[in-house]
Amino acid sequence: MADEKSPEELTAALTTLLDVEEIDTNLYRGPRQPGGVGRVFGGQVVAQALQAAQRSIGEAKAAHSLHAYFMRPGDENYPIIYRVVRDFEGRSFANARVIAMQKGQPILNMTASFQLPAEGLHHQARMPDVPPPEALRSERELRNEIQDQVPEKFRRFFLRARPIEIRPVAPRNWFRPEKIEPAVQHSWFRVVGSLPDDPALHRAMLTYASDMALLGTCMLPHGVSWMTGKIQTASLDHALWLHEPFRFDEWLLYSTDSPWSGHSRGFNRGRIYSQDGRLVASVAQEGLIRVRD
Repeated sequence: MADEKSPEELTAALTTLLDVEEIDTNLYRGPRQPGGVGRVFGGQVVAQALQAAQRSIGEAKAAHSLHAYFMRPGDENYPIIYRVVRDFEGRSFANARVIAMQKGQPILNMTASFQLPAEGLHHQARMPDVPPPEALRSERELRNEIQDQVPEKFRRFFLRARPIEIRPVAPRNWFRPEKIEPAVQHSWFRVVGSLPDDPALHRAMLTYASDMALLGTCMLPHGVSWMTGKIQTASLDHALWLHEPFRFDEWLLYSTDSPWSGHSRGFNRGRIYSQDGRLVASVAQEGLIRVRD
């Protein structure tokens, strides 16, 4: 398409989206997604909240974990205000709470923890044995191949260029999903352009992307997806642990599984590895998966 953005433009747009503006002490404003319609993507809210906390705490201590609860859907028609409360600042660790608000109502609560760099005992889970990203096709290529099957109301959203490139190890049919057990899936992902040497930005972008593909894992055993029209989905919470330094403009493997679902909720876990096998982050999320008549 003639008006399609380049990888550099897509990356710059995501960088701008996550560049929260300080409007007062410990008070920040997150920009809207240009052209966004309806509900704000949950990963955007968590990533902007992390950026607000990182800027409030400063660069000396690095974020190593966050725990967030979604309370109301964000509205793409308005920016989001983030209020940071710095509850604890010790010599090695710091802790901050972030409240994300729109029109005076909280839409997300998050707590983040920060630590000065330190060494210690080390072990990690082994990286799954999967094909490298160079041997796989991108999700966008796979979507374009089935564009004739996409309902008109979803087509623009489904086919648009995105700043995060995803290469699934075992692609799934969005419209006729098969039941898959155990509930495990693997995907490589990275931002499509290059990023500056800003660890806080890389952490924020990984946080943004960690909300992709995760909730869908608990639907694998049931043969449904958000595109089948039979299921209502929403993230209820999001937890992320950042273990090792990484670059988000290099390939990372997102390995997810779902050990349980029930009572209209599904529980999902994720491990994120660098291409050389380092476990750089872990994720957990519970989401709404409500069957509709």
